Order: sequence, then structure tokens, then C-alpha cells
Amino acid sequence: MSNTRADRVAKRIQQVVAQMINLELKDPRLNMATITDVRVTGDLQSATIYFTAIGHEHQIKDAQRGLNAAKGKIRSRVGQELGLRLTPTLEFEPDHLMESALEFENLLAATKKRDEELAAQRGTEYAGGEDPYKTKDEDRADSPNEKEQE
Repeated sequence: MSNTRADRVAKRIQQVVAQMINLELKDPRLNMATITDVRVTGDLQSATIYFTAIGHEHQIKDAQRGLNAAKGKIRSRVGQELGLRLTPTLEFEPDHLMESALEFENLLAATKKRDEELAAQRGTEYAGGEDPYKTKDEDRADSPNEKEQE
């Protein structure tokens, strides 16, 4: 992981915003909101804050509206905490990582089930016998040098 200035600023923004959600912002729409990631542009002018909220899609949209309503207060606090000459603009985006992970997990389960079905259809007979490889004893008996010596 690189340790650029933008990465350090992003990590600090994540800490500040998460702390504000937990302790200062009294909006009930933010009760189950969690900050998952922050991405800051290289020039430190803009920050995209990714969040997730437990519940249905409408609860995620409510959390986004709550974060956008408190954007000014959050940006002010971020500016105070960072001490940068210019405070980055903040944009809140829902993080769909959980849905993607669940979809991926479902695909893996379906693939595993299909593999088991195919294995049951194939049976357990091996194409070359149980041990298709020659052993050392068989190699000696089949080698042409040994036959010539006899």
C-alpha cells in the first residue's frame, strides 16, 4: 500500500467523518450508516466518501440524503481537523461492495453445486485405472537395457 499524501488525507477524512456520524450528527437517517472508504484526488481538491447502511435500498438513499444535508458541517470539521490550505469538496456515494460480494458468493455456491452434479454423473471410474502412472518396478521390467543384459 502506498503512503502518499492523498492516502493519508483520505484516511484522516474517513476517521473524522465516521467520528462525526457516531458522536455529533443526530440525524436518525444516519444511525446505521458506516463509512467504508474515502478516495481523494491527487491535488487534494475533491474527496469521494463511500458509505453503506444496513437495510434496504430506501434506507441507503435516506442515509445519503442525511449525509448531504450535513455536508457543510462535515466539510467544516474536516477542514479544521486536516489543517490544509484548501478543504476538499465532499461527495457521498453509496458503496455497493456488500451487494457485489453477496452476488459473487451466490455464483460460487451455484458453481460448486453444478460441479458436484457433474461429478455424480461422471461416476468414479478412472480413465487409466486407479494408478495410471508406472511404478519403479514396472519401469525396470520394461526398460530395453535390462532385456538386453539377460
